[in-house]
Amino acid sequence: MKEIMENLDLQECPICGGPAVLEEEGKWCFYVMCMDCGCHTAEVVYENEEQRKGASEKAAHQWNIGKVLRSDPGE
Repeated sequence: MKEIMENLDLQECPICGGPAVLEEEGKWCFYVMCMDCGCHTAEVVYENEEQRKGASEKAAHQWNIGKVLRSDPGE
């Protein structure tokens, strides 16, 4: 995962300006999440090792262009 993170530039959260982190879920998908407010991108699924890097880049791109999901209190 370290080699993937070295090549990605994650911008601040488009909602609150907080820091972002790339997460890998169970070796099948990536998403980016704000460490402050919890908003996140959709999961980007990959099926094999060859698709893994592309999936991480797509999740980062979604984050950087502001395509995020969020839950407001009470939802």
